[in-house]
Amino acid sequence: MTSYDPEKLVVSEMEARDLPDVLAIEGAVFSLPWTENMFRRELLIPTSRNLTARIEEASIAGYINYWIIAGEVHLHNIAVGKHLQRQGVASALMRAMLVRARREGAHCATLEVRPSNLPARILYERFGFVVEGIRPLYYDDTKEDALIMWADLCEEKDDNR
Repeated sequence: MTSYDPEKLVVSEMEARDLPDVLAIEGAVFSLPWTENMFRRELLIPTSRNLTARIEEASIAGYINYWIIAGEVHLHNIAVGKHLQRQGVASALMRAMLVRARREGAHCATLEVRPSNLPARILYERFGFVVEGIRPLYYDDTKEDALIMWADLCEEKDDNR
């Protein structure tokens, strides 16, 4: 496992030039990865926010995609390169998303997650997300349900892990 100095992690807006690194991570961590065209569309949608995390000027360590609509954040996608997982990169991306969303006036956030994805569920719970419902047969690849999680952004929750 590679480690890094968390002080050197930089979160910034995703750009088209970031897509090769983003697609490499996407393909490595998801069974149904987004395509390049899907990411390119996200970069053009006015409600879409797309951030990357880099360790200094190195290649991208992770990314997050979310929408802000009518005061609500909808997290679409978050991923971290396998060699940097469980080292705070996802937490930094979540923190950046929530700080930016609050600045834009968002008051709540939602996401879907596989019940079997315990590391993601733990991450989301640390940021105040709770299970509020289920979307049956949500995931095409396994027909697994999705847990619908919500967070109240008026209450800041972050254990800084």
